[in-house]
Amino acid sequence: MATIKIIRGDITTMAVDAIVNAANTSLLGGSGVDGAIHQAAGPELLAACRPLNGCATGEAKITPGFRLPAKYVVHTPGPIWQDGQHDEPQLLANSYRNSLNLAAENGCQTVAFPSISTGVYHFPLKLAAPLALRTLQETVNTTATAIVEIMIVCFDAQTQTAFTEALAALPH
Repeated sequence: MATIKIIRGDITTMAVDAIVNAANTSLLGGSGVDGAIHQAAGPELLAACRPLNGCATGEAKITPGFRLPAKYVVHTPGPIWQDGQHDEPQLLANSYRNSLNLAAENGCQTVAFPSISTGVYHFPLKLAAPLALRTLQETVNTTATAIVEIMIVCFDAQTQTAFTEALAALPH
């Protein structure tokens, strides 16, 4: 069974098999985590993303990590929060599930995730953290069984606290 760790740090420095990019649907770079990953990986990442022709919200696509310490980058566009009545929770769960399954299909055992959609996409952190952790736990137990370690890499203390509290509340 995989362990889930909550850490505060910079996802671009994680020496793991795959990091997950909270991308936009174009996959061609953006702000926040997406911009930081593109900058750290170098121009090769943008060149690898161009022929992917974007990615639908909740789906995932994979590229090499290039200049990152991670072997792969899994790109997933999370949902933009509107009011919770436009499938946002299901789409966010899909982002986590599809990203983890794609990493496992590519031989990854260690995966680092950011807090998808809780920045500029305004998904409420108190809803996103437990949803993300439940989804990851269910996915590891059913389909992504090769995954050994999942890290949630939090950019700030508020995000780290929300994920730490949500992890403590998960049934073990």
